Amino acid sequence: MAKKRKLRTGRLIAVICGALAVCSLVWIAIAKIGKKTADADNEPVQEQTETGETANTEEPAETVPEETAEEPVDENAPETTTSATLFMVGDGLVHGAVYQSAEIYTGYNGYDFNHMVSRIGAIARNYDLRYYNQETILGGTELGLASYPVFNSPQEFGRDMVEEGFNLVSTATNHTADFGEQAIINSWNFWKSQEGVVMEGTNMSQEERDEIEIHEINGITYAFLSWTFSINGMNEPGGKSYMINWYEGHEEEMLDQVRRADEMADLVIMAIHWGVEYQMYPSEEQITLAQQLSDAGADIIIGNHPHVIQPVQWINGHKTLCYYAMGNMISAQWGDSLVGMMGACTITKRTKGSQSSIEISDAKADLIYTFGEPTWLNIEVVPFSQIDEGMLPGCTELYERMKGVVLSMDDTIQIGGF
Repeated sequence: MAKKRKLRTGRLIAVICGALAVCSLVWIAIAKIGKKTADADNEPVQEQTETGETANTEEPAETVPEETAEEPVDENAPETTTSATLFMVGDGLVHGAVYQSAEIYTGYNGYDFNHMVSRIGAIARNYDLRYYNQETILGGTELGLASYPVFNSPQEFGRDMVEEGFNLVSTATNHTADFGEQAIINSWNFWKSQEGVVMEGTNMSQEERDEIEIHEINGITYAFLSWTFSINGMNEPGGKSYMINWYEGHEEEMLDQVRRADEMADLVIMAIHWGVEYQMYPSEEQITLAQQLSDAGADIIIGNHPHVIQPVQWINGHKTLCYYAMGNMISAQWGDSLVGMMGACTITKRTKGSQSSIEISDAKADLIYTFGEPTWLNIEVVPFSQIDEGMLPGCTELYERMKGVVLSMDDTIQIGGF
């Protein structure tokens, strides 16, 4: 169990204390002026020292101690406790085979993805916050659908993920600029129309990019941020660099956003696109940046992009919980890329008087698998806890190998329990 404490003193108390300090100084000054006036005929006695110098025997002026910024905890104040839970999965990588299968399922009358992700949705609904990464842009069918290497996906995928309970979505990925400015606008409009869903990663103005929105769940305030390392060499749409939270060359801007969010909210969740594709261990850049994000104030880091899973680790003295890569939630890839990760944790806020603390606990992970090979006509994402050797020969060996990846940097992470 790891703790991160954020002691937050009420600004009103600080202002009152400052005002009292100023009043004290003014009162002392007035008192001394009055004393000098009243005792004008009774000056303090000056004594002669052995060297012939005159020593003033008047008592030194009273000093006023500086007021501190934080008030001590009132031990008699009642303590209140509230908590929220977070569920996480990885990339919604909507290959052509995925949306074609969804179209076939409806008899070519639209797209239905619910049956593909319903088992994951059934788990997600047990949590307060439910995160996934929208890897491919939801520009919609009006722009024409497209698959690897330049993607554009039907908005029905996002619709069905919301229906399955997901309410926290990152959109800053290396594929965000694949279909140009209009696709980003279409995606942004779609997500903003989804009631109760928080989307970050793309913006319609510089002001929106600079702004940090603060949300609340069960009395806990949180900021959700989303950044990507790359846009695959694409040009920024219309030269509007603000549209995508792309951190290459803007690392300090990203870290500053985390710092500001940390001052504003109880909890900071950072979704970040980083790493090397198909590499199951984080790069040195990921490890270094994770430390920097933690130092800046990130409480939970959710990594994506490699299309395979990477380890989970408490970093910075159990200050920050980092999922280096969740892998694919759904895709039409192959081999180890068919294995993805679920993650979860509990966030607890304790308040006593004007101070509060945040604790992140119950960090856990488990594995999921995308079925559909070799024809990709019946795609379904299934937790390993619901898979047996009849469904997937060799699943036990595969699970143990992938579990080893999850625990390779921190064996205190709980496996299973969803």
